[in-house]
Amino acid sequence: MRALVITGPGEAEVHEVEDPAAGPGQVVVDIERAGVCGTDVEFFTGEMSYLRSGDAAYPMRIGHEWCGVVSAIGCGVDPAWLGRRVTGDTMLGCGDCRRCLGGHHNVCAERLEIGVRGGFPGALAEQLALPAGALHALPDAVDATFGALVEPGGNALRSVWGADLNVGDRVLVLGPGTIGLLVAQFALAEGAEVHLMGRSEESLEFARSLGFGGVWTAETLPELPFDAIVDASNSPALPAQAMELIEPGKRVVYVGLAGSPSMIDTRELVLKDVTAVGVLGASHGLAGTIDAYASGIVDPRPLVAATVGLDEVGDVLAGLRPTGARPGPKILVDPRG
Repeated sequence: MRALVITGPGEAEVHEVEDPAAGPGQVVVDIERAGVCGTDVEFFTGEMSYLRSGDAAYPMRIGHEWCGVVSAIGCGVDPAWLGRRVTGDTMLGCGDCRRCLGGHHNVCAERLEIGVRGGFPGALAEQLALPAGALHALPDAVDATFGALVEPGGNALRSVWGADLNVGDRVLVLGPGTIGLLVAQFALAEGAEVHLMGRSEESLEFARSLGFGGVWTAETLPELPFDAIVDASNSPALPAQAMELIEPGKRVVYVGLAGSPSMIDTRELVLKDVTAVGVLGASHGLAGTIDAYASGIVDPRPLVAATVGLDEVGDVLAGLRPTGARPGPKILVDPRG
């Protein structure tokens, strides 16, 4: 089968690789759609911290936002999965440690992350093998475009849960990229007053086109009391700014990651009695995201700028927009297209 392989910084090629097989407890999925994520770009540029920590190494096969159809099952897997349309959890815990047994497999010290950590092959390929326990079935109302956006949606939904919003609360989202815009959509569905802050006029204008009125730059942001702030950016400066902007006694959620360390003055956190929440992975938000997409409460479709084939992914990772791409931030991939 064909799969995208990053062989080093700035080097990505489509390779012919061995077809995956479904081992005991596993399934093989024929990939319908996969998303290109900021994490994938960081692996391509060499900035991703896992490359320095030893949790990932070249060559590697990326891709952790996906959906597809189960085409093979291994020993011990329920035959009902065959032919089902599915997406799946990126985080594969060991299943035996204290964290896994306590419901926190996404931070298991021995976890594998599909297309990200521990050399587990990713979904920017024609097929993917993974444990059946990681699967989530997709209803008919969640098509391939929606299905490939379940994973970023799960991160966004968990961020909104972390913000602990009440109807009428004012929330500021830092970074109007894919996850930031999904956070804004989920927060709006919760009845919050949503504001977004970004840098690029193009991205801000796109956010306005989705119906968000409170869209600002750092220079134009009004002095308002914010009940919650979600940092979905990759800026090392914004975590500290979020702490400055948040109302005392309220919440800041950190879901974005910068390529360099971010500094927070904990004196400000303590003296303002702020709750800071970190979000790693979509695991616990996947089911809720599928339900929200199926019901129409949240519609991520406008975020998709283009769908390309595997041969075009290298250019996308290098920052090139596909010809004819729409204004949205997300590029999807049809591995068989």
